[in-house]
Amino acid sequence: MSELFAFLKQGGVLMVPILAFSVVALTVFIERVVALRGGRVIPRDFLQLVRKKVREGRAPEALTLCEGNRSAASVVVAAGLRHAGRARDVVKEAFEEVGRIEVTHLGRFVEVLGTIAAVTPLLGLLGTVVGMIDVFRTVVAEVGDAAGPVNPASLASGIWAALMTTAAGLSVAIPAFLGYKYLLSRVDRLAIEMEEVCLDLLDLLAVDAEPTVTAAKEEGEA
Repeated sequence: MSELFAFLKQGGVLMVPILAFSVVALTVFIERVVALRGGRVIPRDFLQLVRKKVREGRAPEALTLCEGNRSAASVVVAAGLRHAGRARDVVKEAFEEVGRIEVTHLGRFVEVLGTIAAVTPLLGLLGTVVGMIDVFRTVVAEVGDAAGPVNPASLASGIWAALMTTAAGLSVAIPAFLGYKYLLSRVDRLAIEMEEVCLDLLDLLAVDAEPTVTAAKEEGEA
């Protein structure tokens, strides 16, 4: 712990927000990985049971099951079940509207990782620039008006300390960016899987409006 404190002290004040961002990034990544587990978002066995009830013509029972389930896929399926027996466009629109909302919920906090990945290198660079300013100001103060030699050890030590913030910023930004891209791909994959589930149920829930239109035309001609 004392070594960590000494490291942060050497890097300067900007090491504090970089460290704070690293904690936030790790927390967000772990929380989203847990929240985006496939079985939690799209419970396959449960949805198979819902599909079975729909095929058997027991859509109200399937709706009751979905309303009692807290997964994202169940919320989307429930929206379609509430319009069971209506035209295909109506059921499809219900799936799409609720689906967009649920996908947005799945992606919450993910942009925090992207922001951290973009900001921490800049904080590190700022820390390095500020540190280099202090180094050269110290050199000027040591030399004074006399054009004496500069102490290389002092100069090297100051530059080393200044570069620590850049290293720290990159050390946080690179994993944060990788985690950000992974979570984005995970959300996209789950969105596609939910869409496949809804399309599978769409043919079972919707009533084709085309025969009705045709029948109406025939009655009008008669």
